[in-house]
Amino acid sequence: MNVFDRSINMDALFKFSHISASTQEHLKRVYASFALCMLVAAVGAYINAVTHLFQLSLLTGLGALGLMVWLTATPHSRDTERKRLGMLTGFAFLTGINLGPLLQMCISINPSIIPTAFLGTATIFTCFSLSALYARRRSFLYLGGFLLSGLTLMLLSSLVNAFMGSTWLFTANLYVGLMIMCGFVLFDTQLIIEKAENGDKDYIWHCVDLFLDFVNIFRELLMILGMTEKQPEAFASVGFSLVQAFL
Repeated sequence: MNVFDRSINMDALFKFSHISASTQEHLKRVYASFALCMLVAAVGAYINAVTHLFQLSLLTGLGALGLMVWLTATPHSRDTERKRLGMLTGFAFLTGINLGPLLQMCISINPSIIPTAFLGTATIFTCFSLSALYARRRSFLYLGGFLLSGLTLMLLSSLVNAFMGSTWLFTANLYVGLMIMCGFVLFDTQLIIEKAENGDKDYIWHCVDLFLDFVNIFRELLMILGMTEKQPEAFASVGFSLVQAFL
């Protein structure tokens, strides 16, 4: 045996024998829709930066929420597939526009924050997604209860901090929120696999889960990087009202 042989078997690397062929096809549709959402959201964010639509962030946020509710209420079928894809595209576009206030804030501090945060988010999302795909089925589903409990506690602490105005608590929420969202990538990916194995092939709604995970990680990293470039007290006082509502 040659201990210095470090050749990699690429066929084994991309082999998901624990996932059925139909579920693998489903995952391809999910990630293809996810790529479409990322492209449309980037277009929305760019349009926001050029036209300064961030002043309408409340309206775009309500519009995105309305499209999500409409998408939830529309059953998944071949007849409604194009209609639901249109809803998904509109939701991603409005989500990109709704990032405007935070993006404008980061541009005013240091424009390099945005590509750094995006590359960091892409790396985190890819690593945790692959971990969930390669891991034994259902091995991360136990995280659901812990993640929801942590998210609830974080929301409560955010409400309390709205009256306290503690910079330390604000910063702690950012880092805890980042860890929770990373956990949701693991949980949601394996949950999508289990749903698909049990016959739920609604790839459009499954795409929404992953897209929201990515966007939330991106927001957290933008805030964390922004606070390293500026005094935390000043950044938190402006950023609190913009980001905490999405947590």
